[in-house]
Amino acid sequence: MRIAVRRLVKGVVLLGTVASLASAQDAAPKRKAARFRWTSTAPVVLPRSDAEHPVVAVKDPSIVFANGKYHVFMTTAGAKGWGLAYASFRRWEDAPAAPLTYLDRSPIGPGYRAAPQVFFFAPQKRWYMVFQGGDPLYSTTTNIDDPMSWSAPKPFFAAVPDVVKGKDGNATWLDFWVICDDTRCHLFNTGDNGRLYRSETALADFPRGFGKTEVVLEDARDRLFEASMTYRVAGTPSYVTMVEAIGPRGRYFRAWTSDRLDGGWKPLADSLADPFAGSANVAYPGGRWTLDVSHGEMIRAGNDQHLTLDPCRPLRFLYQGVDPKSAGMDYLMLPYRLGLLTATAPNPLSAMCRARPEGGGKRR
Repeated sequence: MRIAVRRLVKGVVLLGTVASLASAQDAAPKRKAARFRWTSTAPVVLPRSDAEHPVVAVKDPSIVFANGKYHVFMTTAGAKGWGLAYASFRRWEDAPAAPLTYLDRSPIGPGYRAAPQVFFFAPQKRWYMVFQGGDPLYSTTTNIDDPMSWSAPKPFFAAVPDVVKGKDGNATWLDFWVICDDTRCHLFNTGDNGRLYRSETALADFPRGFGKTEVVLEDARDRLFEASMTYRVAGTPSYVTMVEAIGPRGRYFRAWTSDRLDGGWKPLADSLADPFAGSANVAYPGGRWTLDVSHGEMIRAGNDQHLTLDPCRPLRFLYQGVDPKSAGMDYLMLPYRLGLLTATAPNPLSAMCRARPEGGGKRR
C-alpha cells in the first residue's frame, strides 16, 4: 500500500513539475526572431586564373550599375599574394562566366592592393576607386567601361593619424569606405580591433584634406571587426552602417542607423540572433555553401558619392563566402567566392519606404 501511495505522490509531483515548466516557458520572453531575412544564390562570381595570376579566391566586392551593366571590382588572392580584378555583365545569369581583368596591368600597377570601393564623384564627373595598399589609396577614371584606364594610385593622407596607430606605433586601419553628404566627404575604416573610425574633408576639397579622424563605434574585437559599409536611405534623413563581426558559426553583419554621418549611431540589427545578415537569417535554396556572410557591398539605387539605398525595393547584397571545409587553411589560400543575397520579407529598412507614384524606380 505504501508503495502505491508513493507512486501516486511521485506521479503528482512529476505532473506538477511539468505543468510548472510549461507555465514558466509560456511566461518567459521568447527569443526574438531576426527581422531581416534573406535568400542566397550559389556563388555567382568565381576566380579565374591565368599564367600570371594563379588565383584561388575572389573577395571584398564593390559593385555599381552603369551603362547598362554591372561592374564588379574585387580582391583576388592566391600563391602570388593579393591584387585587384574587374568583371562586368548585363545579367546575373551571365556573371559566373564573366572574364576577369587583372588591374595590375593597368596604371594601378602590381603590389599589395585589396578591398576596393567604387563610386562616381559627380562634382568632378569622375569615377573613384578607394582601396588599401597598406594606407588608403585612390585611383580615378572617366571611363568605367575601360579597366585599363584607371590612374596610378595616390594616398588620401600624408601621414597616418595617431588615433589609428596601435601600441607598437603601426597603423591598424583597413577596409576604407567613402561616402559624401551635401557639404563633406567622410572616410570610414575599421582596424580588426573593435573600432570604427571616421575622417572628413570638405566636399570641394575631395580627395584632399582628410582629417579629424575619430572613433565612432567601439566594441569587443570580434563584435566590431572589419568591412564597414555606410549608405544613405533614399527618401529619409537616415543613414545606415554595417560592420562585419565574427560569430561562433561564421562571419555576420551588424547594423546601426543615424541621421548624420558624423552623428551617433543607434543599433538597428546588431546581435547574433538578430543580425543584418548572417547564418541566422539567410536561406540557401540550392544548398548551403558557406557559413559566412563576409565583406561585401549592397547594390545601390545610383552610383554617385551619396551611396543611396532604395528602401522601396528588395535589398540585395553581394558578399563573400567560403566552403566551411576549408577551415584551417592558410588565410591567403581560402577559396572565397561571391554570392548574392536578396531580402525576402519586410524589414527595418523597407519600413522606411515612403509612398511614391506607381512605376517610380526600376529594378535592375
